[in-house]
Parts: sequence; structure tokens; C-alpha cells
Amino acid sequence: MIEAPPAPVNPSSRPPQRPRIVFLVLGIVLAVGLGVGLFTSLGTGAHGAPAVGDAAPTFSLPRLGGGGTVGLSGDGSPAVVVFFASWCAPCRAEIPAIAAVYRAQGSGRRVAVIGVDGLDPTDKALAFVRGSHVTFPVAVDADYKVTEGLYYFDGDPDAVFVNGNGTIAHIVNGPITAVELASWERRLT
Repeated sequence: MIEAPPAPVNPSSRPPQRPRIVFLVLGIVLAVGLGVGLFTSLGTGAHGAPAVGDAAPTFSLPRLGGGGTVGLSGDGSPAVVVFFASWCAPCRAEIPAIAAVYRAQGSGRRVAVIGVDGLDPTDKALAFVRGSHVTFPVAVDADYKVTEGLYYFDGDPDAVFVNGNGTIAHIVNGPITAVELASWERRLT
């Protein structure tokens, strides 16, 4: 038996096909939007990382070793906030030098130095601070609410120099030297 060829398909009887280019463009737009949302503060309600000239975010955290809190209050005194961790190699080199500058200035110092240690087990952090001869107050930011949440730092060390009026005078991402610390402290008003 001879079969008849299939009947031609009427183009109007096929379900409508959407052009692939529309899906491609839509996919690209969605991917870009997701990328912008993930890698910036867009869509999070945050204003972004503080910058020079901005008000320094104030905070209060538990003191390393107990005995109250440590923080930046915006009380009118210039301050340097140093973010570090004992497991961070650059911090291990930087903190003893900062501690030496702090001790050398003695009781007549006009600039407060505040340490913020993150994610260290308390015993390791205390051993590091004591071994580095740190005498300035050190706060514990165990969940990075200040380090990452307020200041947007994602690696250690970092330092923020704050004028007495509460504005940020200078930010250093990475280690600072004793000379740089002393130089910026003199510039704070």
C-alpha cells in the first residue's frame, strides 16, 4: 500500500513561537540586574561604604577580655579605629608598631585609638593583643556587624581616622606604618 505524503502544515495552525532573541535579551537584563544588586548596595537600602568627609558610623562592642564595652561614640574627640585579627599576617606585623606609637605618646595623647578584632576566638585574640603589647582598648566584633555591616570592610587590616567633629578624615585599606599613623593623627582636628 502506498502512503500519501503528509498534508502540508498550515503556518497559521502552528502555535505561535516567540522569538529567541526576546528571551536572550530578557536573560541578559535579569543577569545584569542581579549582578548589580549582589555586588553593590543598590536594592539593599544601604547607602554604601563610608567615605572621607562622611560621618563615621558610631558603634559599641564588647571589650576583648570582658569588662564593658568599647566603641566610637562621636563625643568630639579625634580617633583612629584599627580593624584587625590575630590570624591576619599583615595585622601581626602592623599591630605591634601601632601599639608602640600609642604607648610612646603616653597620657598626653589627644587622639584615641580603638582596636576592633573580628572572628578570633577570645583566647587567641587576647594572646595576640597581649603579645603585641597593646594598651589601647580593643573591641570584639565576632559577627562583623561593625567591620562589614557599618564600614563595609571585607579584609583586614583597615584603619579609619576620625576628626573630632565625627567626620572621616582618612581611610587606609591594608596595613599602616607607625609613621603613617603618627602623621595622620597629627592632622586630625
